[in-house]
Amino acid sequence: MATAAQILEELAEEIRRCRKCHLSESRLHAVPGEGSATARVMFVGEAPGQDEDEQGRPFVGRAGKLLRELIAHIGLEQGDYFIGNVLKCRPPGNRNPEPTEIAACQPYLSAQLAVIKPLLVVPLGNFALQALVNPKLAISKTRGRVVSREGMNFFPTYHPAAILRGSASLKGDLIADFEKIPQLLLELSP
Repeated sequence: MATAAQILEELAEEIRRCRKCHLSESRLHAVPGEGSATARVMFVGEAPGQDEDEQGRPFVGRAGKLLRELIAHIGLEQGDYFIGNVLKCRPPGNRNPEPTEIAACQPYLSAQLAVIKPLLVVPLGNFALQALVNPKLAISKTRGRVVSREGMNFFPTYHPAAILRGSASLKGDLIADFEKIPQLLLELSP
């Protein structure tokens, strides 16, 4: 029987070969995500950007640097988390994901969640929140609190890119949200 890590790697290979939507035509690399198959926390962003498309890894640009600084700030170790995106390929010009693209990638994200079984899923920004929890929710009204759905616990917060794009006033909220994660993990641990 395959281990969770093996299943996750097989899924990553399937994502790298994916041709379910037109984004596969313009990408350099699909970005399956990376981290532990036994992660307690799964961070989910919107979609790969240019740096991620070039490297085939999630959150390696400026937003990724901020995300990884926040993860280190709260003391999570590499085996504690997994980082992924709603979309596995970069939309041209970093435009917003289209509903058909989200639908094409949804089975991959659902499969990753099913394999990893994280205690806490952290949607980063509106697209991740709406794809994972409810299309009618807004990050500004939902961030910083746990929302449960279908037996999973979601803790939405702002996307690090929002802070870098000029919403520096949100940085304090983003840091405060991240600082709640260790306590939430303690509360959610079996």
